[in-house]
Amino acid sequence: MAVAENPGKDSVPEGTESHDPAYPPKFLEFMRKGWRDTELPVALVTEAPNYSKRRSAVSAAFPGETIVIPSGREMVRANDTSFPFRPGSDFVYLTGEHEPESVLVLRPNGSGHDALLYVRPRSPRDTDEFFKDRFYGELWIGRRHTLREKSAELGVEAAHLDDLPLDDFAPGRTRVLRGLDPRVDKAIRQTNPERDAELAWVISELKLVKDEWEIAQLQDAIDATVRGFEDVARVLPADRAVSERLVEGIFGLRARHDGNGVGYSSIVGVGAHAAILHWIRNDGVTTPGELLLADMGVENRNLYTADVTRTLPISGRFTPLQRQVYDIVHASQQAGMEFIKPGVKFTDVHQTCMRVLAEGLKDLGILPGSVDEAMDKDSMIYRRWTLHGFGHMLGIDVHDCSNARMEKYRDGELAEGYVLTNEPGLYFQPEDELVPEELRGIGIRIEDDVLVTATGCKILSDGLPRTADEVETWLAAQREAGPRLPG
Repeated sequence: MAVAENPGKDSVPEGTESHDPAYPPKFLEFMRKGWRDTELPVALVTEAPNYSKRRSAVSAAFPGETIVIPSGREMVRANDTSFPFRPGSDFVYLTGEHEPESVLVLRPNGSGHDALLYVRPRSPRDTDEFFKDRFYGELWIGRRHTLREKSAELGVEAAHLDDLPLDDFAPGRTRVLRGLDPRVDKAIRQTNPERDAELAWVISELKLVKDEWEIAQLQDAIDATVRGFEDVARVLPADRAVSERLVEGIFGLRARHDGNGVGYSSIVGVGAHAAILHWIRNDGVTTPGELLLADMGVENRNLYTADVTRTLPISGRFTPLQRQVYDIVHASQQAGMEFIKPGVKFTDVHQTCMRVLAEGLKDLGILPGSVDEAMDKDSMIYRRWTLHGFGHMLGIDVHDCSNARMEKYRDGELAEGYVLTNEPGLYFQPEDELVPEELRGIGIRIEDDVLVTATGCKILSDGLPRTADEVETWLAAQREAGPRLPG
């Protein structure tokens, strides 16, 4: 591959890298000539009014104060190569912009705020950047928008990043979304961490209720995820071993083709790996008779992500014991589905799901003492076999709204327009001597993405089966259909 310049290039003198050629004057002169300048045909994105409305809500929360929200910077993966860039979620939520190093500034104007989006525009033709700069040059990374094009696309005034007045922001009257851009964090001194923390939770709480456009984006991501699970099922043999990474790769192909990529590192656990909650090494192989737990989600091109888990019997059918555990997990999830509606507490949904799991553990002969004793807040011993909660908010982040205050999220009530996951699970570790040997190494989770409606909830991921019988029938049908390429 062509060698890209290190993101820390500002501190590296030109021509000092071993791979950095010293261009002769004749070449430089030749490269400066004969280029046609063109404008991109751009139109205002349909969701621009949504971004404007969100900025207005932030403006109303902080009258008279300057708000600074960066997109983030590319991160070094190895030496002079970077990780694929993914902008900060709150920045995208307020702007729709995806480019690194951009900064949204809301300046008070007496009656509200003026929004100014600082970006790095296309490489100019009056310098050598467009062909010479391996980090920003147009011939190296592609054409960026002009300032006019960016404004026309996103419906917000755009300015050159070089004109960002970092020295002009008064620390006591400026709030910064920190941890995204070290240059911004350093330039705007933090005098009161609570002020910046308040900005973060205000944005998180704005994100709790999804508008119609956001719900459509989530459905788009979820539909692609359903196709990805179908792709996996179609290449999952019942009678021979394949690697967990094949499953990861097949899903990743769908995610990259139909969306931006995966929304998080895919969890693909076979056998005992399924009992490891965030297993992402994915270096095992399938074995007929075991279970495959796949927790995967497509992030769509507007960066909204799905989060779905299915547990599949590799041989095509659950054993009686596997089915018994699966049915407990499904009953727990179904109890949560029936309980979810506006006005119920997030923690009460959790308790509803967990009680069914505890009752199932009691039926399996595992739970010491009574279900009530296990559910007591001073005990909670049932969590040895589940560990995690029933779910979390979902949106432009897989764990969305994470900076919201406790009283608005975990200790708060659900409202119409919330989107959350419902994902109970049971996990029996291979080394757990408190469970029968035949249960050790079994991990089962069922996860769906749920929209809270006016009267209850809608399962957005209902394109995939949930009951044991449905899973077996679906898996057989996918295998019979055979492999397919995205398209």
